Amino acid sequence: MHPRFPDHKHFDAVSRRGFCRLPFAAAASSLLPGLALAQGSEVALAGLAYSGDAASLSQRFPFSTAYEKALKAGGKPAHAMLREAIAQAPAGKLKLVTQIDELKGRDQAVAVALVVGAETVSVEQLAGLHKLFVLIRAQALFFDFKSMSVIRAYPISFGHIDIFDRRPTDAEVAVRVRGVYEGAAGKPGIFTRFATTLAGASLPAATSRTLQITRVTIKPEATGSIPEYLRSASTVTETWAADLVGEALSTRAGVPIVPYAKGYAVGNVMSMRISDGDVYNLKLPKPDYEIGVELSALRKVKYGGAAAGESFIYGSYASLRIEEPLSGKVYMNTALKNGEVKLVPSTQTYVDDFPAFYDSVNGLFVKLAEAIDGRDAKWVKAAAAAPDIDKQINDTRELFKLCK
Repeated sequence: MHPRFPDHKHFDAVSRRGFCRLPFAAAASSLLPGLALAQGSEVALAGLAYSGDAASLSQRFPFSTAYEKALKAGGKPAHAMLREAIAQAPAGKLKLVTQIDELKGRDQAVAVALVVGAETVSVEQLAGLHKLFVLIRAQALFFDFKSMSVIRAYPISFGHIDIFDRRPTDAEVAVRVRGVYEGAAGKPGIFTRFATTLAGASLPAATSRTLQITRVTIKPEATGSIPEYLRSASTVTETWAADLVGEALSTRAGVPIVPYAKGYAVGNVMSMRISDGDVYNLKLPKPDYEIGVELSALRKVKYGGAAAGESFIYGSYASLRIEEPLSGKVYMNTALKNGEVKLVPSTQTYVDDFPAFYDSVNGLFVKLAEAIDGRDAKWVKAAAAAPDIDKQINDTRELFKLCK
């Protein structure tokens, strides 16, 4: 690892404030008794799962599946890791049981799984250094295993960057992948984030509506600043952006998001394989409301300079549209901009722009979600192009209440 670049380690793929949050529980049908569901229903823990064709899991998730096998060989499988994380989580609204079998024969049979949707592991060589990037994108996915349909989902992700003065070995990569799942540098990993998400999750009432990001556009002025490992295919870039927006809305405004179909499903059917070998083909609900996202540009501008170093503003430009397709009613339609300042010491010879651009894009959607949630709205008034942004924020807040 190169000692001159400590600020490039531990890139949080959820928020600049720290890795996302989440936890799971101990054992038996009394697991997390404080998690009481609406109508006294229970939710079964299905465990760890992977989305997509089961036959290609080892090609699409080589490090995650190897990590899962290592856990099992060590006597503490992924299911146990999830239960342990949940046991440390605050009490929430749901009552969880440990196995799907416990709900068989009941009228309502809802399960939740940690569904890994994408594993990105990339090594870039820059200025004689090797940058290792690890990103896991997942979802806390609730589904009815009788009707085989998705009920709701909460996006989760965690990214990690390390700099080496040589190419990292597979063993070193495996250590970083383990840190993404279990936590690194004092930040909670995917397991803990899943558990924390469950603590704040709820099942929809009969009248609840659904939200889905259905359109993602990345303009050329933005694509050039996104690393190759996130633009190896258009669907990879679009899914990354959809997950980023969905996670900001889910974690900050508390609204569930139907999985982005282009990245996770074929024909609106999402396939997933649970770690115990069961394969499920789940129907995605048709959303009541659709979200369109455009990432228009990413720009770096020098802000200041001195003998000690220089500062730059990393600007992101995007637009968001939320509408009801049947009626054509538009709740939000505005362009947005956000800038984050990065200080570069004069002694630093290599600058990786992407973490700063990520902070800028992520910050844009996090701040927007917080404004919709009723928190500080000063930023959105200055950042939004729409003259009626106050009305759009209020309309969207009321809409989100229908989706919770």
